Amino acid sequence: MNKEQYMREALQEAEKAREKGEVPIGAVVVLNGEIIGRAHNLRETTNNAITHAEILAIQDACHNQNAWRLEGAELYVTLEPCPMCSGAILLSRIETVYYGAADPKAGTAGTLMNLLQDSRFNHECNVESGILAEECGAILTNFFRDLRARKKQQKES
Repeated sequence: MNKEQYMREALQEAEKAREKGEVPIGAVVVLNGEIIGRAHNLRETTNNAITHAEILAIQDACHNQNAWRLEGAELYVTLEPCPMCSGAILLSRIETVYYGAADPKAGTAGTLMNLLQDSRFNHECNVESGILAEECGAILTNFFRDLRARKKQQKES
C-alpha cells in the first residue's frame, strides 16, 4: 500500500465516526507495511475527552504489538494532531506522522505549533502533511455544515 491508500483506511475510520455522530476523524497505525492499529473519534459516545482517533489507534497498536514502544511505526490521521495526541505520538515513539487536513486552531504538527519536531523532547517524528487533504477536509466541512443546519432547524421548530 502507499500513503494515499493508508490515508483512505483512515478516512474509512472517519466515516465510522461520522455515522455515529462523532467528529469524523480517523487514524491507522502502520508497521512494516501492515496496519496494526485503527480507530476513530469516540468522544461523544464515551463522554470522554481523551478518546481521540489517534489515542485509540495507538492503544490498539500497542495492544496488538504487546509493547508501548511503536518504533518504526507510521501514523496516518485525517486531521492534524492536537497537543494531547502529539504527546501520545511522541511517548509511543512513532517514527512518522502523515496527516490530511491542517488544523489552524489546534494543530501541533506544524500549523499552530510543532510539538512533533521539537528537539527539546526526548523523541521527534517525521511529519508529512496534505495527504488526501481535500477529502480529509471535506468530510469535516460537510459534517459541521450538516450539524449547523440540524441545530438551526431544531431552533426553528
